[in-house]
Amino acid sequence: MEIKTAEFLVSSSRADQCPPVNGKPEYAFIGRSNVGKSSLINMLTRKKGLAMTSATPGKTLLINHFSINRGEWYLVDLPGYGYAKRGKKEMERLTSLISHYVCGREELTCLFVLIDSRLTPQKIDLEFIEWLGEEGIPFAIVFTKSDKNKAGELRKNVDTFLHTLEETWEELPPHFITSSEKGLGRNELLAYIEEINATLGE
Repeated sequence: MEIKTAEFLVSSSRADQCPPVNGKPEYAFIGRSNVGKSSLINMLTRKKGLAMTSATPGKTLLINHFSINRGEWYLVDLPGYGYAKRGKKEMERLTSLISHYVCGREELTCLFVLIDSRLTPQKIDLEFIEWLGEEGIPFAIVFTKSDKNKAGELRKNVDTFLHTLEETWEELPPHFITSSEKGLGRNELLAYIEEINATLGE
C-alpha cells in the first residue's frame, strides 16, 4: 500500500463527537504513555509532524482523526493509558473516553495496541489486552522501539510477552515489530491494513 496523502481531520473530546467517515474503515492506535505512538504514526504516513510527538508522556488527551488517501480509510490516534501522574478525575475521564470509543465506534476496524519492546510484560498492558478480548474487539499488537534493544534482547522480550499471553489466549493476535527511527515494520503494517481493506470491499 502507498500512502499518498495523510491529513489531520479533527480532534474530539468525546467518542460521540468523532466525525462521520461514510462507512470507511478506521484503524486506531493506542498504548501506554510514551510508547512511541505519535512517532509510529508519523513513520507510517511519512509525514514527520502529522502526529505531535513529545518527550513528556501523556500529551495526547483527545481522539485525533487523520484522513488517509483522501478518505479511503482513517487513522486514529487515541490517548495513552496508564500515565500515573494524572489526577484521579483526569484518569477516569480518559478511561471513559477510550472505552466509549473502543466499544462504541462501529467504524473501528482494528485497534493496534503498542507495546514497548524493551520491557518485560507490563501488568497494565496485559490487563488492557485481556479487556479487549472480553469485549470482542479486533486488535493487533505492535512492538515499538525495536532498535533500542541490545543484541538478542528484542526476540527474548517479544517471545516472553507472547508466551505470557498464551497462558490465557487460545489463539494469539497478529503482531508486528517496528522501529520508527529505522522504518522497520512499516511495509508489514500497511500490507495488513491493505489486506483487511480488500476483504471489506468484497
